[in-house]
Amino acid sequence: MFITLLLFVQNAIADLHHVLLGFESEWAIIYYGTPKKQQGASYEKLLEKISHVLEQNPNNADVMFWKAVVGGSYANHQTPVAALNAIYEVRDLLNNVIAINPNTMSGSAYVVLGTLYYKAPPWPVAFGDNKIASNLLQTALKINPNGIDSNYFYAAFLSTEHQFEEAQRYFAKAIAAPIRPEQRYSDTQLQNAAKRELERLAKL
Repeated sequence: MFITLLLFVQNAIADLHHVLLGFESEWAIIYYGTPKKQQGASYEKLLEKISHVLEQNPNNADVMFWKAVVGGSYANHQTPVAALNAIYEVRDLLNNVIAINPNTMSGSAYVVLGTLYYKAPPWPVAFGDNKIASNLLQTALKINPNGIDSNYFYAAFLSTEHQFEEAQRYFAKAIAAPIRPEQRYSDTQLQNAAKRELERLAKL
């Protein structure tokens, strides 16, 4: 009986892992490979899938993380009012992810949350705050100092702050970071973006 239950649990975990990889792959294809005009509808469909899985796994930080990522991407294709509501939901989801497991996706919740804080409008419109953004992005680097996304998005933030030399250093680290086999497509796209940014900053 115990062995049967153990096998059931192991299979359920493996199935969920496969589903999560599917979410990542579908998001990357929409974000990097789908025409802008078609992205909104595609994100909405993917968000419905993730929401359904989250209903079945309400405390799973990985599923919650992908709902936040897709929700944040979808916000860029919504009306201003809907987008504002969406980024508050994304912020709350990411805070929940961090509360459950701060190491989720190797600290990527901090990356996304930090990026959200410096891109969101400041008070009184929303909650944008560059100091909080910097702290969150640096926390992500402490968790995953050699990650592609942790280095790339911190570099992108530094670039907006006109800290160009520091930005170049972190873009270079993103380029040198190992590509994750399960996220080969999105990591390759991000490294290519880092190369373009490094070239652009070198010309300033």
